[in-house]
Amino acid sequence: MKTKIFGEHDESTIAQIDRCVAAGGERGVLCADGHKGYAQPIGGVVAYKDKISLSGVGFDIACGNLAIRTDAMRSQIAPAMEEIMDEVVRDISFGIGRTSKTRIDHELFDDPAWSLRPLAELKQSAAAQLGTVGGGNHYVDIFADEADRIWVGVHFGSRGLGHKTATYFLKEAGGKDGMDVPPTVVLDASALGENYVAAMTLVGRYAYAGREAVARHVVRGILRAQVVEEIHNHHNFAWREDHEGERYWVVRKGATPAFPGQKGFIGGSMGDDAVIVEGVDSSISRDALFSTVHGAGRIMSRTAAKGRFVKIEGKRVRTDGLVRHDEMMGWIADKGVVLRGGSVLI
Repeated sequence: MKTKIFGEHDESTIAQIDRCVAAGGERGVLCADGHKGYAQPIGGVVAYKDKISLSGVGFDIACGNLAIRTDAMRSQIAPAMEEIMDEVVRDISFGIGRTSKTRIDHELFDDPAWSLRPLAELKQSAAAQLGTVGGGNHYVDIFADEADRIWVGVHFGSRGLGHKTATYFLKEAGGKDGMDVPPTVVLDASALGENYVAAMTLVGRYAYAGREAVARHVVRGILRAQVVEEIHNHHNFAWREDHEGERYWVVRKGATPAFPGQKGFIGGSMGDDAVIVEGVDSSISRDALFSTVHGAGRIMSRTAAKGRFVKIEGKRVRTDGLVRHDEMMGWIADKGVVLRGGSVLI
């Protein structure tokens, strides 16, 4: 069987991963937190021999997680969390289209790949957005582990640069809009494929730089702490990898690389704790193409949870969702969570 499926999934999600493998994929994996995405499911992994899936990497190229373990302890940080979170939202820009409050200079802007289309015309706006977080389920988190050590975790990707780059290449490759569409796959040796790989690689550097800038500022500039360990990974990307003697492009969409000894940060979702994982060498790991979940496990979308807006007598009114506001606020109080920007979560 070409596809290894972990956990239980609805038929439409399984159909998506099957379509991806049928469109030139050699092997497929559906992680336990998988659900439908654009052309390829979130939590889906597909290995190609000489092709790369633009829709598999998706619109948020190089979205990922960074966790930093600090030398601070819970007893030092917890009493000041209200003030700390106020400082986080004061220093860092959150939301779609926002620019950084502090200009960040970085050597990645000297990369010759900026001469490629569409990167050349996006360079100025990308520089202005470096160090911003975005919206949706992207966040900055400060949490303590079981030893009361303080960690800073962030989840976001390549901002407008990634979305516009993906949109350009998908259009050039004739990709179709929608969820239930064939994946957009190109030959890696074609001019389009080579340019896409170069652009994706640069956008990946950009995403790494953005996450590092935000998380390190929270550690050093806000917590006044030191960095002890960093655990950093993309989960929307294509990697050149060897598996069982074969060379592949492995396209992970919402899936964390987990090679033996490789650590990964998986953010908490639906009330679960965030975790640090480490890959092992086993038959199951090899079947999974050394991939695991990325923290998107859920039983409903954010829209289903909070309810949809409808027009009633000319007025925009939110219908009841499946999670009441008081239920969420009660959970937050029970967990001792200090939240900013919670309106994007419910």
